[in-house]
Parts: sequence; C-alpha cells; structure tokens
Amino acid sequence: MGDTGALRERLEEFADGVPAHREKAALEAFRELKAALNAGTVRAAERDGDGVWRANAWVKAGILLGFRLGRVGPAATGGPFPFYDKDTYPLRALGPDDGVRLVPGGSAIRDGCYVARGVVCMPPMYVNVGAYVDEGTMVDSHALVGSCAQIGRRVHLSAAAQIGGVLEPAGALPVIIEDEVLVGGNCGVYEGTVVRERAVLAPGTVLTGGTVVFDLVH
Repeated sequence: MGDTGALRERLEEFADGVPAHREKAALEAFRELKAALNAGTVRAAERDGDGVWRANAWVKAGILLGFRLGRVGPAATGGPFPFYDKDTYPLRALGPDDGVRLVPGGSAIRDGCYVARGVVCMPPMYVNVGAYVDEGTMVDSHALVGSCAQIGRRVHLSAAAQIGGVLEPAGALPVIIEDEVLVGGNCGVYEGTVVRERAVLAPGTVLTGGTVVFDLVH
C-alpha cells in the first residue's frame, strides 16, 4: 500500500487543482487512496492519542479529488436499467473471501469504503464512499451509511436508519457511531454527531450537531 505520509503528500499536491499534464499522477494517487479506504488502512476519521475523534481532512480532500477527476458515464450494474455516475466511483466488487453477507435485492456499496468481515447488509441499503463499517454490524433494509461515516463493531442500524454523510468541508468531522450501538428504525443521525458506545437510540430519534441532550438521570 505504500507509506501513508507519502500518499498524503501526493494527494495534497492537487488540493488547488490538477494541471492537464499531471492528471495521470493525480489518478494514480487517488486510486491508491481508494484501495487504502477499501482495505481499512486509511480512514476519513479516527481517534487521536487522547481518544478524541478527528477528521482526516487530507483523506476527505482526496475523496473529493476523485469526483473532480471522474467523468460521467454508464455504470456497470449488471441489471436491466441504465445508471450513470462518475467513472472514478464504481460499485464495490465484493467476493466470498470478503466475508460480507450482501443479501440480494437492490443494495449498493460504493468503491472506496471499508466493510469488515461479518457485516450483514439487508436489501435495499447503501454504503457511500469513505465510510467505515466494522465487523459484526447489521445494516438493515432502507438504511443509509453516508459518506465518511464511521460505524463501530456490532452496531445495529435498524430499518430506514439514516446515518448522514459529511464530505464537505474536508475538515468537518463525519458522523461517528461507536461500538455496540443500537440505532432504532427511522432514526436520523447527521452533522458530525458522535454516538458513544452501547447507546440506544429509540425509533424515530433525530440527532444533529445542534441537538441538546439532557441527562435525565443526573
């Protein structure tokens, strides 16, 4: 995969634009980033030394670079209906060795996200670019894992739960759902909200960055 620091430097070279003569180099750097995202070796957000979640702005900027480099064309889905998307972001190709249970019926996982072994995807669901879904998690029907969202181990995203994407600005923290959280049906979690481990969100709960939470126990 190469050195992360070197990859970061290569991507940051194109932060302000991609000259025509450097487009090939930009595409190579972007593809290396996408492979690292697929493997889970690079993440859009992670804990620092104090355990505080921080966005990796260079990773998110690299994801945005992929949109600038891509051209809209037919998307190969294998189905009867035509779709069109940026050619830099096809659907993720999963195989039996990935250990992901992807039940047929309209689900899609975009290339450039990590889906760990033991994850169960019930149709239809969607996982967007930059997302990280850790082992043993259930993504139920009609659930969304938005761009760059970080989902922990053994999380249950119930039917129609919406985990919002936060791709721009690049420095903004994405939504974080920590380990063993239950997100009830029709919940919405948006705007960089952090849901701590083992929390339970009742069905229909909506959390945003500005939501005031009262501790009724204390």
